[in-house]
Amino acid sequence: MDVLTQHIQGEVPWCMLFADDIVLIDETRSGVNARLEVWRQTLESKGFKLSRTKTEYLECKFSDETHEADVDVKLDTQVIPRRGSFKYLGSTIQGNEEIDDEVSHHISVGWMKWRLASGVLCDKKVFVWG
Repeated sequence: MDVLTQHIQGEVPWCMLFADDIVLIDETRSGVNARLEVWRQTLESKGFKLSRTKTEYLECKFSDETHEADVDVKLDTQVIPRRGSFKYLGSTIQGNEEIDDEVSHHISVGWMKWRLASGVLCDKKVFVWG
């Protein structure tokens, strides 16, 4: 499959930006710490600060390889809390390789739209002239 899709595969975007949201990606917690420290130093050198109350991390385990169990993700000296999922640009990303939250969200939005439309579609006062 890799040979067939090689022309459309790209490298992993190790940093994604949207408005005031930053997503840093790395294969290890140590790597995330290094990237986070670069961002912290760069922003602070320009008079900005990373929010210590809003910064969180998500660990995705896509293989059975052991990860760095004794390494904390830190911003300066503060340990960053770990999340099981997060929303980015309206999509829910889960660390356990599941898509249940995303599917449930789309189903509930679909039902909400149906309820809004069914009021008009099932109203006997609405006439269609042809």
